[in-house]
Amino acid sequence: MIIKIKKDADATNVDRLKKHLESKGFDLEVSQGVSHQVIGVIGNTLSYDINSLYGFDCVEEVIRIQEPFKEVTSSEKLVKVGDVVFGGNTIPIIAGPCAIESKEQVMEIAKTLKKMGVKLLRGGAYKARTSPYSFQGLGKEALSILKEVKDETGLLIVCEITSTSQIKDFENVDLIQVGARNMQNFELLKELGKLDKPILLKRGFANTVEEWIMSAEYIITAGNPNVIMCERGIRTFETYSRNTLDIAGIIAIQKLTSLPVIADPSHAAGRWDLVNGLALGSVAAGADGLLIEVHSTPEKALSDGAQSLKIERFKSLYKSLKAVAVSVGRKI
Repeated sequence: MIIKIKKDADATNVDRLKKHLESKGFDLEVSQGVSHQVIGVIGNTLSYDINSLYGFDCVEEVIRIQEPFKEVTSSEKLVKVGDVVFGGNTIPIIAGPCAIESKEQVMEIAKTLKKMGVKLLRGGAYKARTSPYSFQGLGKEALSILKEVKDETGLLIVCEITSTSQIKDFENVDLIQVGARNMQNFELLKELGKLDKPILLKRGFANTVEEWIMSAEYIITAGNPNVIMCERGIRTFETYSRNTLDIAGIIAIQKLTSLPVIADPSHAAGRWDLVNGLALGSVAAGADGLLIEVHSTPEKALSDGAQSLKIERFKSLYKSLKAVAVSVGRKI
């Protein structure tokens, strides 16, 4: 950490700053430039709130050298969900409806996905919705349906959790998803960190990459290193699409952490006719997987039908994804 001292700083205040830092166990290297004094702070600053230093009148600027996270860089790159590996040469596809509406609905989709070679089925039991009047999911009934589908098809189940009280009901869920609205539900993250089960952590629609990483840090420091990051688009001034897919965010996660990162083109697009391009672009950019909404009758869907692909359209996309994956030295 580097602290830049103001030109007209009072010497007494500077001395007080130095004594404060030394009392925290830091070593100091002081350099006097032509116009400014600079203090180099040596030590582990991870748990230190650098913004508190602006409480000293003599401080002009504080520059953090050490990243505010460490566990995300030491975790395993490969995360296993059943026999599926995220972060390797294969790019897993997670597909299925936004919400479980009935056993017949999800079983039809699941059997089709199984024949195609898809191994992970997504389906929401609890839906965090902006409007209290929107469909909120079938809850425990949906989880029971997913278990039946899993038993019959062998597909691995991906489902979103919205509360710590639901953890006990997610025993048969293979990959627990934390949605965008719960990315900073820190009590939930800490509880998920106590599980021996992989977690899919979606980026909040108004959160920075660093905030997203820090949420992953919560899960890992609590004891669970099996975190998969999911870029699902962020809110910008653009209104043509529901969100703006941040391809740079995918690359940043791979640069700053050792965690696998996948893309959710469906939530980024908000409309089915944009999903293909975003999915293909994500794979080309190096995404470690995709999360795509698929519905047999999107026009009748109780949740996010506008962004869901019909089964035939998903089949076409699946073929295209295989070709793009090969072009970047990977496979679907």
